[in-house]
Amino acid sequence: MTSEHHGGERGEVHELRFRTLLYRFIFFDWLFKDVSGARTPIERHAATQHNRRMSKYLPVYLRRWSFLTVLDFALGCLVERALQATLLSAWFFTWSCITATGAVVITVAWIFLTQPQQP
Repeated sequence: MTSEHHGGERGEVHELRFRTLLYRFIFFDWLFKDVSGARTPIERHAATQHNRRMSKYLPVYLRRWSFLTVLDFALGCLVERALQATLLSAWFFTWSCITATGAVVITVAWIFLTQPQQP
């Protein structure tokens, strides 16, 4: 990571590498804290509350993964029909299954994190 100073501003602006930005655009794990790594009940509660607050971003990731699912499936259909390349179409269909699984995981995480807290 590099930092730049702009004009008279004292704050730092961090530039992220493209690879890091792409990872954060597709995957959401960097938003959440690991509750199992908490040592005390207070840390565990704080991590859980943080994860509940960050769950508001999961629908954005769900849209992205759903788009990838539809795109991969459409590309698989297109390649199979137009080019009659079965191996390449199998590649796209496989990726559509993987991204659909990711969308299900995001949905389940979102449902559990947005449920009212149990006493």
